[in-house]
Amino acid sequence: MGEEIQESGAGTATESLDSHVASPVRDIAIGRARTLLRHLFSHHAGGVTVRLWEGKSFIVGKPDPLQPPSPFTLVFRSARAVRALVLGRDPLRLAEAYIRDDIDVEGDFISALTLKDRLGVLPLSRRERLAILIAAVRLTPWSGREERAVRTRRADAGSAATAHTKGEDLRDVQFHYDLSNEFYSLWLDESMVYSCAYFEEQDGDLDSAQQAKLDHICRKLMLRPGERLLDVGCGWGALVIHAARHYGVTAHGVTLSSQQQLEASRRIARAGLEARVTVELRDYRDLPGEAVYDKVASIGMFEHVGLRNLPGYYAVIHRLLKPAGVFLNHGITHEIEGWAKSPATEFINRYVFPGGQLDTVGNIQRGMERAQFEIADVEGLRQHYALTLRHWVRRLGDAHARALEYVNESSYRVWRLYMGASALDFESGELGIYQIVAVKRHRSTYPLPLSRRHLYPAVDAGPGPGARPAD
Repeated sequence: MGEEIQESGAGTATESLDSHVASPVRDIAIGRARTLLRHLFSHHAGGVTVRLWEGKSFIVGKPDPLQPPSPFTLVFRSARAVRALVLGRDPLRLAEAYIRDDIDVEGDFISALTLKDRLGVLPLSRRERLAILIAAVRLTPWSGREERAVRTRRADAGSAATAHTKGEDLRDVQFHYDLSNEFYSLWLDESMVYSCAYFEEQDGDLDSAQQAKLDHICRKLMLRPGERLLDVGCGWGALVIHAARHYGVTAHGVTLSSQQQLEASRRIARAGLEARVTVELRDYRDLPGEAVYDKVASIGMFEHVGLRNLPGYYAVIHRLLKPAGVFLNHGITHEIEGWAKSPATEFINRYVFPGGQLDTVGNIQRGMERAQFEIADVEGLRQHYALTLRHWVRRLGDAHARALEYVNESSYRVWRLYMGASALDFESGELGIYQIVAVKRHRSTYPLPLSRRHLYPAVDAGPGPGARPAD
């Protein structure tokens, strides 16, 4: 295995990490942790800077003298954290170690997250793997750190057994969205759009990209003055406000988050749009009437519905739309059908999105067609969401100190980890996001034009239907 260190005495398991007094147990754990990490990264192309709980940094892996040093430092605050990295390299165990601040990252956070996949494919021999496993088991689980309490929802949230009753959905949505309006405002854009932005350039700014996304949605819906728009899962009201202000519609939004409803109402009042824009606290299934709305948007909401409930979700929207009405369904998809249990899905449902479930874009479209919607347009936006998430991660990291005024350290880390890992999953194609425009089937009327010129008014010869009016 390499360097061997013999135990030479007893130490106290509650010794402070800040203590500079030598502890035999701690020193043994440090020596073994260093050896273990060097072996684990022995085949890793590139050097990784590591710092253990005694405060000294060292390099593991195979650094290339012609390449810049690693843009991050992995910080292990206890032997337990090193064990979490090594024992099975379970992503959920590793994620929980980060959430509890047993492991930290200094520097480029998203680059550090790429190690998760790289460590799983290192060409270690069976003998090397066995030696590493034995060393990890022998590693003294020394830690002077108190266990952090981590905010979670029930462990089975999001599983196939989840019923998605109205009460469950209310609790699940409030778990995520009622965290703190002030917390979200630190890293979202000025309009507080909590969904994929629309970038025309790689280095575009977030606020402009989110305004471009709102315009893109409004043009796809072909909004016209006087029409009635419904936004299902309206967030903090960005779309309903934008659509009323710039496209002249009467807009209504529903949400299950009391914090979102409160902030959306404030923003509507500040915009002077109370006569044309409303947001209420209501489950989408309780929306009354038939053929009430000309257009319906659902932006980042159907992920919360539950796969079993999608037929009912489509049926509600179909009921609320007028004949030949237009429906824009915007949401995240997965490369694998269904929502099988895995470390990634368990992490998301336990810590971030209780009740959330994803499916392939093909299955989503098939369900819409079965509900008597005609698919008119499908646009994939996963590169846009990867860019959006990188903006959010950077902004949240920059606002770390202020974020702790509204949430605890563990909640901050959950969001940072979730968004950073999601950025990589969108870049790899494991996750996708699609805007699907569909029409409520009507034999004699089709409301959309022959071309897509209305989506890009800057290159159109004239304003055309659905183009954004002057402010």
